[in-house]
Amino acid sequence: MTHVRVKPWQDGDNAPPELLENMQARRPNGELIGIDRVLLKSFPLATGWNGLLGRVRAEFELPLEYRELIMCRVAVLNRAEFEWNVHKPAYLQAGGTPEKCDALRADGIASLFDGKERALLELTDQSTRNVEVDAAVIEKLKAFFGEQQTVEAVATVAAYNMVSRFLVALAI
Repeated sequence: MTHVRVKPWQDGDNAPPELLENMQARRPNGELIGIDRVLLKSFPLATGWNGLLGRVRAEFELPLEYRELIMCRVAVLNRAEFEWNVHKPAYLQAGGTPEKCDALRADGIASLFDGKERALLELTDQSTRNVEVDAAVIEKLKAFFGEQQTVEAVATVAAYNMVSRFLVALAI
């Protein structure tokens, strides 16, 4: 975080204790990471962000492996290395493979992904690159996942585009 474009929050700086506790509860060993420390420049932002992203990461029915797949692909498409470095290990732990990680960094969807994964990657690529998503992609997702998990997949793409754009803009 040596080139971050705003001064990150530092241990000992003022912050609502409940907000700090909630943010630390989402992190391994309770350690705040770079994005947390920048979010803490705005307590309302940090509060809302922590709630939204906490739910996307932990409460959706769409399996975690698929959510992490989406998060990794968004990171690649938006050149958000910090995001990639956080989510690649999480994807591997959730069931992804090193070969799939390599394929996510390549342009295009490799044949080693199954039909569900390819549909999620089509959604991610179209939404991230073009904003608009073909109706056929949504129909394919609904056939694989049902409506609730399709909504959750779209929300995961949208949420992590927000994350990557924040990270890249502020050089986190």
